[in-house]
Amino acid sequence: MENKLDTIYQQILSLCDKGLPLISNLSNVSSILNQLEDINWCGFYLVEDDHLVLGPFQGEPACTIIPYGKGVCGTSFKEKKTIIVGDVNKFSGHIACSSKSKSEIVTPVIKEGKVVAVIDVDAPIFDRFHQEEKELLEKISNYLSSLF
Repeated sequence: MENKLDTIYQQILSLCDKGLPLISNLSNVSSILNQLEDINWCGFYLVEDDHLVLGPFQGEPACTIIPYGKGVCGTSFKEKKTIIVGDVNKFSGHIACSSKSKSEIVTPVIKEGKVVAVIDVDAPIFDRFHQEEKELLEKISNYLSSLF
């Protein structure tokens, strides 16, 4: 699995460029993240004022606006940290955009101390995400912060 995660990161580095529009970079990153096994949704929510708005993604239609501090994405936004949820039904205040999602990982993209976006990945199985995915998404997040 680690080799696949390294390959995903290298693909992101090779496709993204500060000279490209942000939406293009994020669209390619969501497409590359969609290579992760056993997931059903991946993409971005972008910060606008005090809420998150749906950005580029792969998967079924999703929630378009998420308030600060609400759901897994809004909590990651508020706490400025990666959140792994093994069973979304047990997460207080979970926002169910899809009944197919059973577990989730959300990582904030932070630039100059402020969250500018979150990376959200959902899976149709419980306990899908672990330290390896956390490290990958945090590495991607760190790189992406330079593109905002």
